Amino acid sequence: MRSKKTLIVVLLGVFLTLSWMAVSAQEAAKKNTFMGIKNCKMCHSKDATGNQFAIWEKSAHAKAYASLASPESKAKAKELGIDDPQKSDKCLVCHATAFSVMKDLATQKITLEEGVSCESCHGAGSAYAPMKVMKDVHAGTVKAESVGLLTPDEKLCVTCHKAEGNPFHKEFKFAEYVKKIAHPIPKAGG
Repeated sequence: MRSKKTLIVVLLGVFLTLSWMAVSAQEAAKKNTFMGIKNCKMCHSKDATGNQFAIWEKSAHAKAYASLASPESKAKAKELGIDDPQKSDKCLVCHATAFSVMKDLATQKITLEEGVSCESCHGAGSAYAPMKVMKDVHAGTVKAESVGLLTPDEKLCVTCHKAEGNPFHKEFKFAEYVKKIAHPIPKAGG
């Protein structure tokens, strides 16, 4: 009888410890800081590993902040009563990953000029950026979400790719557009 009680106490302790670890990992992921494209580029710019940086760099995401300085954007902003679209919360919320941390840019390694960078889609990278962590994620020994690494989906994309608040909106076809920005990491040995 005593061994059953001991076993129950041990199992309860293990359960509580694992629960605490899971909650701690989730909280840590929420507190991640932005690393910026220079950090992503260090590992994601080799052809052998998929050169995700080059794919992003050629995309409209990379040019999202700069696009706000175009004559068309400035004219549309003026119509909407916005003095400078590159300084407007209404525009920056979708055109610059750094917007979400603008009040705290001193502690972040990201700039507005990066536009819609890697971390808009994959989450702030301080916890998953170290090579060992990324290797562990790809090996399956660390769960991506436990370190704040997101796998973007349509729900995430439509937070910006929507008609509301976007005077230049075009119909967003997730299945079609996700292929344009696809940047997979090649399988090892494949």
